[in-house]
Amino acid sequence: MITNTEIAKIGNQYPNHIVDFKHENDKIFFTTQNGVILEITILRDSAIRLRYATEHVFEPDFSYAISDDVSLGYNSLTVKEEIPEYVITTSKIKVYVNKSNLKIQIEDMDDVILSEDELGFHWEENYDYGGNIVKMSKVCHSGESYYGMGDKASHTNLKGKRVNNWVTDSYAYGKDQEPLYKAIPFYIGLKENIAYGVFFDNSFSTYFDFANEKRNVTSFWADGGEMNYYFFYGPEMKQVVEAYTDLTGVPELPPLWALGFHQSKWSYYPEKRVKEIAATFRKLQIPCDAIYLDIDYMEGFRCFTWNNRHFPNPKKMIAELEEDGFKTVTMIDPGIKIDREYWVYQQAMDNGFFCRRADGPHFKGKVWPGECKFPDFTNPEVREWWGGLYKEMISDMGVKGVWNDMNEPAVMEVPTKTANLDVRHDYDGHPCSHRKAHNIYGMQMVRATYDGVKKYMFPLRPFVLTRAAYSGTQRYCATWTGDNVATWEHLWIANVQMQRMCMSGYSFVGSDIGGFAEQPNGELFARWMQLAIFHPFCRVHSSGDHGDQEPWSFGEEITDIVKSYIELRYQLLPYIYTLFYKYIKNGMPMIQSLVFYDQEDTQTHFRTDEFLFGEHFLVCPVQEPNAQGRRMYFPKGKWYNFWNDEVTEGGFEKWVPAELDRIPLFVKEGAMVPKYPVQQYVGEKEIEELQIDVYYKEGIENSSVYEDQQDGYDYKKGRYSLRKFRLRGKENELIIQQFKDGNFITPYEKIRMTFHGLPFKIGTIELDNEIVDFKEIKLNGDNTVEVSKDFTELHIIGK
Repeated sequence: MITNTEIAKIGNQYPNHIVDFKHENDKIFFTTQNGVILEITILRDSAIRLRYATEHVFEPDFSYAISDDVSLGYNSLTVKEEIPEYVITTSKIKVYVNKSNLKIQIEDMDDVILSEDELGFHWEENYDYGGNIVKMSKVCHSGESYYGMGDKASHTNLKGKRVNNWVTDSYAYGKDQEPLYKAIPFYIGLKENIAYGVFFDNSFSTYFDFANEKRNVTSFWADGGEMNYYFFYGPEMKQVVEAYTDLTGVPELPPLWALGFHQSKWSYYPEKRVKEIAATFRKLQIPCDAIYLDIDYMEGFRCFTWNNRHFPNPKKMIAELEEDGFKTVTMIDPGIKIDREYWVYQQAMDNGFFCRRADGPHFKGKVWPGECKFPDFTNPEVREWWGGLYKEMISDMGVKGVWNDMNEPAVMEVPTKTANLDVRHDYDGHPCSHRKAHNIYGMQMVRATYDGVKKYMFPLRPFVLTRAAYSGTQRYCATWTGDNVATWEHLWIANVQMQRMCMSGYSFVGSDIGGFAEQPNGELFARWMQLAIFHPFCRVHSSGDHGDQEPWSFGEEITDIVKSYIELRYQLLPYIYTLFYKYIKNGMPMIQSLVFYDQEDTQTHFRTDEFLFGEHFLVCPVQEPNAQGRRMYFPKGKWYNFWNDEVTEGGFEKWVPAELDRIPLFVKEGAMVPKYPVQQYVGEKEIEELQIDVYYKEGIENSSVYEDQQDGYDYKKGRYSLRKFRLRGKENELIIQQFKDGNFITPYEKIRMTFHGLPFKIGTIELDNEIVDFKEIKLNGDNTVEVSKDFTELHIIGK
């Protein structure tokens, strides 16, 4: 046992022996002789929460991260006192609580250790600020790997890394730089092919050491607050991510146009320039759904104002853009210029809505408008007021989306790049300093924005975008990875960040295509676009101080390549929309790292480049200049080359040709991929038929396509169409069954199926158990058939 002298030396304090035990429904409490209380809450058979208090007192139980819709309930729970420990057992896991030191060990029902405290919970008094620095250390076993943690610019496998969660304006950040724009303190552990997850729900600055300092120890700690973490048992990574996503929530379905291509720059102005950009998209027939207005549309960078010299009639301009299929998205920052003639500033002053320093004066900081004050978005009254400020922009002007930037909050000309730590916040009735509120400040700003935009967009769905985020922010908005750089390294970083964010419960994510800072050449821009059309949020954005970065900015060859990939994005919109539906329905990440797809294959544990887009596309970007191809790893299964239908067996690494107009792209055998015709913008054409590419498989594969009115809330009343397909291939036949759900009537009557890889010539076709004439289904060779959208079974028999 550690002595008091040793404790004094290292500054850490530890729980000692348990003196009291209590079990109340789903909660079990253990109290130690030196005043530590451990509260274990059983959320589900495979998910528990562990909270530690010191001095016998818990903090108020409040979190911005947790969803109101979290699923709770378990099948069985027993608690037994044995000689060395207490044993808590559910139907999935066993939790051992050591009587002498409160250390925890968690096992599955096969007695495999999933999580084992090393030093376990310990703490150190924070003499500078008061309260405790709270710490937890776990044993790291040989071969154990770690994933998740949001937008870290490092290898997908975090083994050997140390990271910090403190949302930071990290302009032109580099590989492995810490910290970045988001704080998502959630990781997935993988040990002996068994996955588990840990979510450390603490909004202070948090740190994670994944066997960096000591190769056999993984630890996490925070500068204040409670040791409060959730443990999720898989055993599959999919189950861990779904459980975490259920806990922290999912967004609503976005309008379909939000999944199209978006064009942005700092900044498009004046009005004539905006219209030129829009006209060029339509002239070149490059699909685009949204144009963004950065801070220069404002009068002196004052939020909720318009520069009347650059935009003399913004309402008319926005309406004209909409007539041509463009949605207008505007930027709003948190800093409000100090100006007594500025109505937003005066309203906030009159109502006491600005943040104050510890001794009473308002917090001030320089941002784009100059000296600014900052609303306290942790105050519900402030959030309601802020949401109301969007009425004119949305209801009167016709803006269709809002982009919250600089909301870390970013502050210029100070070393910390942000607010002073003594700034005070309401924190929804739990007053605190900026040390606790900093990581959730941007989240609460975008929450207020989302509520306001949703109110004034109704009956249509809102679209909101944020730069800063904490766990749970995905409930309100899309996000992007901040101010990246036009380099090949940043193309690699964008790829791993997307995988990591999706694995961390935040799928509606993208990067600034081509890089925000500096200037890409045409090759880099084309390669980045090839990757980014497989990201849930797809937007070009650049700093504007180095030249143009539109799809046509790099010459005819690059324009043609970029156009073809944006067109592919629009063809795949029903597939992408279906992925989003699965994400909000089941917490399924829209992008999956190879290790997520097949955790049993150790070859996948350290792969960064390849990923699954949904369940059926395997993508591997080219990430170096002058490449004519690249080596890539194929996970289990068989994969059709998207470009020529060649089939590759999984489990091997292989050289794949990829000249400048090609990205290595493969489709899983058995997949049925839904497509729409190319449109210049969502809603330009009525969909006259659903196209489905069918990739033959000997065996069974399931696919689906989700559709609704593409905007609005009728889908919540059952007005949606969910087609589930079951493909069963045999040596000389192919059977496709369709199961339908929902009462939305799709505008098309026919489904056109294009078959890939049929190993036989078509001899007979049965539709719902009746043989049909080839003319009736417009059989085109052995390639294409057209059937009624309401078919139940399509049976194709070879000659």
